[in-house]
Amino acid sequence: MIKTCWNFREMIFQLTKNEIVKRYKGSYAGVLWSLLTPLLMLAIYTFVFSFVFTPRWAVNHSQASSSFALVLFCGLTVFTIFSDVIARSPGLITGNANYVKKIIFPLELLPVSIVGCAVFNSLFGFGVLLAAQFLLQGFIPWTAVFLPAVLLPFILLTMGFCWLISSLAVYLRDIENIVGFALTGLMFMSPVFYPLESIPRKLQWLFFLNPVTYAVEDARNVLLWGNPPNWGIWGLECGAGLLVLLLGYMWFQKIREGFADVM
Repeated sequence: MIKTCWNFREMIFQLTKNEIVKRYKGSYAGVLWSLLTPLLMLAIYTFVFSFVFTPRWAVNHSQASSSFALVLFCGLTVFTIFSDVIARSPGLITGNANYVKKIIFPLELLPVSIVGCAVFNSLFGFGVLLAAQFLLQGFIPWTAVFLPAVLLPFILLTMGFCWLISSLAVYLRDIENIVGFALTGLMFMSPVFYPLESIPRKLQWLFFLNPVTYAVEDARNVLLWGNPPNWGIWGLECGAGLLVLLLGYMWFQKIREGFADVM
C-alpha cells in the first residue's frame, strides 16, 4: 500500500487536484467557494445562536469561553471530512468504469484522492474557525499546532472505510441508500450539536463506539479549549485507525478482480 502510494504520488496529486477542480467547475467563484462556504455558514451560526437561540455549552472546562457557534462549527467541520468521503464512496468505482477496464490503472488510488479533496476543503474551514476564534475571543490557543496530529487517526480510519464501502458498493448497490441514512444518524449520534457530558453515563459507551466522537472532541480541545491531546488515548486511536485502514485496503484488493465482470 505504501509502495503504491509512493510510486504513484504524482498521480495521486493530479487525481486530487481534478477532484477539487471538478467540484467547482463552471462556477464563477471556483475554488474560492471552499473559503466562502465556511465563512457564510459561520456567519449564519453566529447570528442564529447569538440572537435567536441562546444555548449553553455546559462543559467542565475552565477555558471554555468560546461561543456556541464556534463549538458547533468546529464539530461540523470535522464531521464534514468524514461525511464527504463516505457519501461519495458508493459511487466511486461504479462511476469510473473507464478506469476499471484499464488493467494497469491502480484503482486503490481513487479513495486516496477523494480523502485528499475532503482534507483540502477542511483546511479552509479550520482557517475560518481560527480567524473567528481570534476575532471573537482575542486569542488562538497554542495547542492548535496539534490539529494535524489529532486528525491523523481520523483520516486513516476514513480512508479505510472508503476502500471498504467503495468496493462493496460494486456488488451491493443498496449501500448508497444505506450510507445516506447512516450518515444522518451518525451526525446526530456524535457530539456535534451537544456536549458529550450531557449524555447519560449509561449511554456514553455507545458514543465512544462512534469514531467521529474522538475526532470532534480532540479538535475542540486543541482549537478551542487550549488542552493538549491525551497522547495515550491518541496512540490507541492511531492503532484503531491503522487497523481499519489496513483491513479496508486488504478487502478492496481481495475483491477488485471481479469489478470488471460486475460492471
